[in-house]
Amino acid sequence: MLTSKQRAYLRGLANRETAIMQIGKGGVGENLVKTVSDALEARELIKLTVLENSMESPKEVANALADATHSDVVGVVGRKIILYRESVNNKRIEL
Repeated sequence: MLTSKQRAYLRGLANRETAIMQIGKGGVGENLVKTVSDALEARELIKLTVLENSMESPKEVANALADATHSDVVGVVGRKIILYRESVNNKRIEL
């Protein structure tokens, strides 16, 4: 669980990042969860975009992905989702 100061710090770091994945009408599936989990292990902090044709809202997608990947939702701004999970092997962000 992130504190509000940690969440604010991570949101600041995510401002410079570009979205690395798009989530469309397929929604949250097994392949997406695996891909997001791998990206979190490599980067720790990732930004995703939920497309207009998605059947779920960005908040629903963020919560589903966070539960499935054991990560924290840093924020949902518009259709962008920011997720964080501390990496085991590639520790880059110091909270």
